[in-house]
Amino acid sequence: MSETARRVETVVEVDARSPGTAISTDLFGVFFEDLNYAADGGLYAELVQNRSFEYGPADRPEWHSLTAWELLERQGAAGSLTVTDDDPLHPANPHYAVLTSTTVEGVGLRNEGFDGIPVRAGEAYDVSLFARLAEGEDTVGPLIARIESRDGEQVHGQVELGPLDGVWRRHTAVVTSEATDPDARFTLTASGPGTVHLDLISLFPRSTFKNRPNGLRADLAQAIADLRPKFLRFPGGCLAHGQGLGNMYRWSETVGPLHERRQQFNIWHYHQSMGLGYYEYFQFCEDIGAKPVPVVPAGVCCQNSEVTGQAGLPEEDMEAYVAEVLALVEWANGPADSPWGALRAAAGHPEPFGLQYLGVGNEDAVTDIFRDRFSRIHDALREHHPEITVIGTLGPATFGEDWEKGWAFARERNLRVIDEHSYKSPRWLLENSRRFDHLDRRGPHLYIGEYGSWGNDGRGALAEAVYMIGMERNGDVVRMASYAPLLARRDHTQWLPDLIYFDKTHVWTTLNYHVQRMHSLNSGDTVLPVTVTAAPQPPAVRVSDRHDIRIGTGTGTRAAFADVRCGPAGGELLPAPDFDNWDTQDGTWDIDGRIAAGEGAGPLLTEAVRGTRYSFAVRARKTDGAEGFVLGFTGTTSDRRYQWRLGGWGNRATWLQRVDDGVGEDLDERVPEGVESGRWYDLRVEVDGLRVRCFRDGALLHDVEDVRPEPEVFAVSAVRDSATGDMIIKIANTTPTPVDVRLRLSGAEGATGYHRTTLTAPPDTTSRYGPAPATPVHDRLTGPVCAVPGYSFTVLRTDARLGKRVDSESADRGRAW
Repeated sequence: MSETARRVETVVEVDARSPGTAISTDLFGVFFEDLNYAADGGLYAELVQNRSFEYGPADRPEWHSLTAWELLERQGAAGSLTVTDDDPLHPANPHYAVLTSTTVEGVGLRNEGFDGIPVRAGEAYDVSLFARLAEGEDTVGPLIARIESRDGEQVHGQVELGPLDGVWRRHTAVVTSEATDPDARFTLTASGPGTVHLDLISLFPRSTFKNRPNGLRADLAQAIADLRPKFLRFPGGCLAHGQGLGNMYRWSETVGPLHERRQQFNIWHYHQSMGLGYYEYFQFCEDIGAKPVPVVPAGVCCQNSEVTGQAGLPEEDMEAYVAEVLALVEWANGPADSPWGALRAAAGHPEPFGLQYLGVGNEDAVTDIFRDRFSRIHDALREHHPEITVIGTLGPATFGEDWEKGWAFARERNLRVIDEHSYKSPRWLLENSRRFDHLDRRGPHLYIGEYGSWGNDGRGALAEAVYMIGMERNGDVVRMASYAPLLARRDHTQWLPDLIYFDKTHVWTTLNYHVQRMHSLNSGDTVLPVTVTAAPQPPAVRVSDRHDIRIGTGTGTRAAFADVRCGPAGGELLPAPDFDNWDTQDGTWDIDGRIAAGEGAGPLLTEAVRGTRYSFAVRARKTDGAEGFVLGFTGTTSDRRYQWRLGGWGNRATWLQRVDDGVGEDLDERVPEGVESGRWYDLRVEVDGLRVRCFRDGALLHDVEDVRPEPEVFAVSAVRDSATGDMIIKIANTTPTPVDVRLRLSGAEGATGYHRTTLTAPPDTTSRYGPAPATPVHDRLTGPVCAVPGYSFTVLRTDARLGKRVDSESADRGRAW
């Protein structure tokens, strides 16, 4: 069949005469969390790693105060390098290095940076440090700072710092690199014998974003700025409420002089220098025209804290903590002569920052202690700063007990905005793009603070485009949304996928990034009625009467399985074939007839059972490891696959998932029970149409009716941008079918000229460490018919107010590329 014969014509009618519905002008923003080395070694431009000698086992078991440093003894020189906390520079920064030289010169210390220190020929770098002579010393000459090649054979730049005395003093200099070297090292050597104390040793590029001192890596910051975000949420995420009460992120400890900021371990298992603190976050927001959305702990730590679980600040500390939250508003918005406003002014910003939003809490379990602590903070903010919009939290999921309690609590407290997180499969996003249609228009409004599909591929990017269209169509109740996570450093990534990837010299944007940018650059303030006729539909679901069974384990866990039986639901279960007849391609398994022992995604029996109602059972025993069992099986239609995880999440819970696009989605609440080693369990699964039931030792643990909405595979929205008068139409086509869209603009029939932006992203194209496989294409469309490719996201922009072809000037305003 020819391409022309296969094309479908779809009519998209937009009522341009309608006044429309006012929607949020803060809809599409970004969320920054110090995850995947996003801050130190990432957005924060410092090139020296562990500059204050504060690394330790709390960050990572193998780390210590001299991680990333080494003693340097050139050409036979002799000396020593230790770390102490005796009479430190500041209590918040207790450790410092003690460098002793017993020879005239050549003793020093060397820093490797973050996988090397990248420098460019002709660029200037600020060198700074605190130093003092040890008691009784007076012979140590000036310090010599160098940028040199990895092998030390080539000196790219050198400068002296000093003179030194017995008092802590900050010394600064500027060094210019004579070479481009992506893998340089930084050294600091003494020019005479003696002992010197050193702290906060820094090598900082002068060429930062907007040339800010103590600023941001220019290329990474620019990639974020190019998204044109309406807001920036920071610093977390889980980072905000921390791993235990002592690890909560306290904003007041991240402002002021760098050596007075309290460093601490990162919940994501590395270190926070706090060089990127609240002042730098707010300054960045101002530089890119984004509203700041800080998130403070709700007086409780993360419920997943390994030692304490969720714990609340002690009663005697709450008054001071509430005052700390109120002080944040004064610091951000107060006059320069107020106590906290003066601290902001002293940092170089006498004008208020204009804080409007404040998040309180993140994914917190809605317990009595949470409700108490949150209420005290919220009530104080409402009393003293009613102008601030407080953003509450719905917990970590889009359903379940905490989610329901979160909504009820938000309505009880009369919150204006509540934060929901949704890391989902592409199919889930397509099935739930209409879920916002049913939100209570009276509030609270929804902030989707963290969301994204599990993949940096075309399938996920286009599903996100559809989901964002669903948000935009309901922008009167969806106030804000931000993809997460934002940044990921290559070889230091704890979470996939992410929006922007980088290493020390490169920045790579993803297909998902381009979707975000197309939406953000083409935002409006009024949503218009749209009617779509003859749109492509999801493929028909094929009912299957043959079903697969897979047995296996969680990561790094060994188990034995025996006595697999299958049959019709409610009938006799008969022995399955011996494991010798199963497919054992995955994992590491030993097969002995009726027994399978091993680890990983284990033996698979295809077409194990037949019919729309079936059951299977298996005996299982864990022998070693931190997880439990995983049973996989197909449902009664071609698009339904499931996995039952027993003793997952570090052997803390048992739950049932559906699997779409290779991604597991929880179908019900997690049962907080693990798996005991050495014990045989009798496991049974019953499938009856859309109903799935799971039994352990005869007890029913899960009973789920897997009813799903129809996926929206072809989504359209239309908005008006009052600032330009433009009308913007967005079309996401997640099907392989190319579509001719006939545009009908009621009330603006003369508007037949459009600036068109199209991203075509076949589902299996991937992007991560390298250029995206596809980027948006820009052209002009004349006439009422727009060719929409399969697997694409298209944005059309026209001046519907004047009802004429968009001219070059208005197109450029809309393009902003």
